[in-house]
Amino acid sequence: MIREGNQRDIPTLLPLWLASTTMGHPFIPAEYWLESLPMVRDAWLPRAQTWIAERNGEPEGFISVLDEQFIGALFVAPDKLGRGIGAALLSHVKQRYDNLSLEVYQQNERAVTFYHAQGFRIEASAWQEETHHPTWIMRWWADQTPLR
Repeated sequence: MIREGNQRDIPTLLPLWLASTTMGHPFIPAEYWLESLPMVRDAWLPRAQTWIAERNGEPEGFISVLDEQFIGALFVAPDKLGRGIGAALLSHVKQRYDNLSLEVYQQNERAVTFYHAQGFRIEASAWQEETHHPTWIMRWWADQTPLR
């Protein structure tokens, strides 16, 4: 089940975020993510529109959209990867927005491949000064012509 999140969900989502982001970015020291946790908790998640994939009341993943177009997060619990949760969450927001973008680390090949499979295309590259790693800016829009 996918449901809309609210402020009360933030404490439950933080451990999932930390486990998933640490596992998905082994090229970035875990300390960076620990230091980022207060910003995610206090600034980023409260201003995002979030949907949570749950089973038996336990969150298995979540997606957050900022400014009605930027996917700031798509995280799935590490032990739930490969079960279609990320695709279901992404499909859920695609039904609500016509244009979505995101930023993903270039070294996170699993995520880049996943987003390509979901119809996102690379538009630009960027540099994350805090982590010293390059990223891709990827975009999806509802009326795009499928690639053949």
